[in-house]
Amino acid sequence: MIGNIIIIAVIAVAGAFALKSTIGHLKGEGGCCGGGSGSIEIDKELDSPVIEKRTYKVEGMHCDHCRVNIKNALNRLDGVKAEVSLKKSTAEVSLSKDVSDDVIKRAVEDVGYKIV
Repeated sequence: MIGNIIIIAVIAVAGAFALKSTIGHLKGEGGCCGGGSGSIEIDKELDSPVIEKRTYKVEGMHCDHCRVNIKNALNRLDGVKAEVSLKKSTAEVSLSKDVSDDVIKRAVEDVGYKIV
């Protein structure tokens, strides 16, 4: 009888830790996608004045590693400076050149996410 109670208590504690970890992950805490928190974020300044700003809704971001992947993919584009919000699931893009939505969408999709 006591052995069963101990087993149930151990399972309950393990379940509580798993639930806490899952909730944190869904809030964007911790690493996922195999990247952990060691991703190098590319910050960028535009060479020319901003001519347009756009905001895109992004699907598939689960953690900071995801956010950095999307930001880096967009910042690699010529004439694009991006800031990506995990909490809002958005990419805010400043453009110093005419860059089509298709080019931006393709850059995001190429790293495994989706513009909606």
